[in-house]
Amino acid sequence: MLPLDTLLQNYPQLETCRQEIVMAAELIGDAFESGNTLFICGNGGSCADADHIAGEFLKGFCRKRPVTDDFAKALHEAGAQEDAAMLSSKLQRGLKCIPLTGFASALSAVRNDLDGQMDYAQVLFALGRPGDLLLGISTSGNSKNTRLAATVAKAAGMKVIGLTGEKGGVLAQMADVAIKAPVAETFRVQEFHLPIYHAICRMVEERFFSE
Repeated sequence: MLPLDTLLQNYPQLETCRQEIVMAAELIGDAFESGNTLFICGNGGSCADADHIAGEFLKGFCRKRPVTDDFAKALHEAGAQEDAAMLSSKLQRGLKCIPLTGFASALSAVRNDLDGQMDYAQVLFALGRPGDLLLGISTSGNSKNTRLAATVAKAAGMKVIGLTGEKGGVLAQMADVAIKAPVAETFRVQEFHLPIYHAICRMVEERFFSE
């Protein structure tokens, strides 16, 4: 069964988000296909979700992603044969994804030296390029540091995906695509976010990798 069909069978309430989920997966896939990078940010549980999503893209998720024959050959030319054999058999191809949540030293410096709400915006400003993509996760849609990152993204020529609760908040208004989980309570929004982004990760993975 296709990832989206499985998601909607298990969570029929998300039928209201079908179109936005498809659009988000297409935007992410298009960015990867063009050699661009997906950046992700969020706070609290959404911070953990940002790291979780990155983990699904940076290595195999539901499909095998063996290295290409050309890269396997390059590995054998680059180092000790024992190491090359291990790497060529175990490395998995990844998709370019950076969680803005992962720069502990830089984020703490921004909070100390500039403004606590500018953490993600500053790191994105340093790393982002036109054609890249930002996925901002906020259950309310109003987290200021996520909104500021979205503003930087749009100014820098990046598209924005918002993953929010049913009200959407400011983030949904700013986003090119807004996926609004159809509940309001924070913990319930988070319970829907995980299956949503797992479905998106599977959809994107299936675009690039065969079984």
